[in-house]
Amino acid sequence: MEIEVKDQNDDEIVFIIRDAEVPFVNAIRRTAMMSIPKLAIEDVNIVKNDSAMFDEVLAHRLGLTPLVSDLESIEGLVLPDECDCDDYCPHCSVSFTLNKKGPGVVYSKDLVSSDPKIKPVYDTIPLVKLKENEEIELEAVAKLGFGKEHAKWMPTTVCAYKQYPKITFDENMDVDYDCASACPRGILKADRRSKIIKVLDIENCAMCKSCERASVKDNEGNTYIHVGHEENDFIFKIETDGSMPPKEVLLKACDVLENKADQLIEFSKGGK
Repeated sequence: MEIEVKDQNDDEIVFIIRDAEVPFVNAIRRTAMMSIPKLAIEDVNIVKNDSAMFDEVLAHRLGLTPLVSDLESIEGLVLPDECDCDDYCPHCSVSFTLNKKGPGVVYSKDLVSSDPKIKPVYDTIPLVKLKENEEIELEAVAKLGFGKEHAKWMPTTVCAYKQYPKITFDENMDVDYDCASACPRGILKADRRSKIIKVLDIENCAMCKSCERASVKDNEGNTYIHVGHEENDFIFKIETDGSMPPKEVLLKACDVLENKADQLIEFSKGGK
């Protein structure tokens, strides 16, 4: 199996997996979405809320506010189930306070964290709007969790793959220049001088087959252009909400899969 990184930034990574099978690639996708620990606000104690927003809606907004959750920031924190405390403590949680008086909009930057390393990823997420003399005061507790429990613990906003596109031409037929203009993404270019159709960006192909449907058919129903996919090659994209780098999500997903495989091997040996 080979992996080639095509594009990478703080919130997104696009890479190609070659010589792999669908179940394995899909296991990476599901693990990255559901089995990577991430911080999110779980408990909210609202002391005062004079705004027009219901307490439950405000708590929901706080829960969906992405928090910094990279390995360095959450080092030392444990999952709530692994902690000996009754409810929460500094070993398994991070506390936030919010005290604001109107008029004005309360943003995510107004949350004050007990740990300076852990804070909202973005400062300008609007939480609630306060009118004159309206006030809000609350305490929130963030805990580690998994995406399989709730969407707020899901580190990825996009985690998807597609099979690597493959476009071929029938050399026994006349070049059908018109089929190039049918591509909605403009990845085909008719070159009448060279008497060929050029593929400009194969990886951007959606495999919609618009070009194939627009192609003139011969007496046997064959078309000049054929759109398919490489059997064991995939284009994979991971985009996060900023709580952790996408490369870190990928590596942690691979670690989780490796541990599960080791456990399965040990279990099978014990069964024998």
